[in-house]
Amino acid sequence: MNDGRNGTVKQIICIKWGTKFGPEFVNRLHAMVARNITPPFRLYCFTDDGGGLHPDIAVRPLPEFDYQAPVNTRGKWPKSRLWGDLGDVTGVVLFLDLDVIVTGSLDDFFSFGEPDDTVVGLNPNTPLEKMGQTSVYRMRVGRLKPLQDIFRADPQAAADKFKYEQRFVTRNAPGGVKFWPKGWLAHFRMHCIPNFPLNYFRPARIPAGTRIVIFPGNLNPPDAIAGRWSENDPHRAPLDHLRATFDGRRRESVSKHLRHYLQPVAWVEKLWRE
Repeated sequence: MNDGRNGTVKQIICIKWGTKFGPEFVNRLHAMVARNITPPFRLYCFTDDGGGLHPDIAVRPLPEFDYQAPVNTRGKWPKSRLWGDLGDVTGVVLFLDLDVIVTGSLDDFFSFGEPDDTVVGLNPNTPLEKMGQTSVYRMRVGRLKPLQDIFRADPQAAADKFKYEQRFVTRNAPGGVKFWPKGWLAHFRMHCIPNFPLNYFRPARIPAGTRIVIFPGNLNPPDAIAGRWSENDPHRAPLDHLRATFDGRRRESVSKHLRHYLQPVAWVEKLWRE
């Protein structure tokens, strides 16, 4: 059986649905993986629209999983489509969000732990809870199928109880979850951007030892490149951003507005390319 390790093809999967992320996100992810992995490898994209994807990307349809989508509940619940059967994709797979930046070798993500382990990031927002973060996780295909059965039975109840799909996975994965070693993943907003007021004087940095920078929330790589907190925000020079705190141009509380400033990030632009 191909377990995705020990010299066999390293299998990476991603999911793209709707219009939030265009094909360039998948193509750039493929290019970053190729630059930071010992071949052979293959990237599979499960999507409802494979137009514009690089020919080396293996396009697969979104797996069928019928459920009533939770309403007014946060969390990337469509990721649950990947927890069951993935057709011709079997064995061990590494899932990557489309908006990550690969900054180091990915090889150890395949050799860490045991092949049957479900391995997730540690969510830095809830360090005492030890909740998983699913921007980067590894699983054996089908290992999380029991979660589909729980979720399908009452999606809204599951969403109400766990709030986020990553908490649902952490609490319900068969055999539990393991966490990536400390330092392999960096949360862009929490680990890369200097704290206020240094964010006005210093650019975001890559912490030493980081393999992948993740971008949970609304701030994505194009925003980092532009130097803005979201696509709805313009980039301003530091003094102009400070003036906007008091002249009616801010959309948030004073404290958030002051903290939500970053300079354009050159290394994101350099690494996030096809």
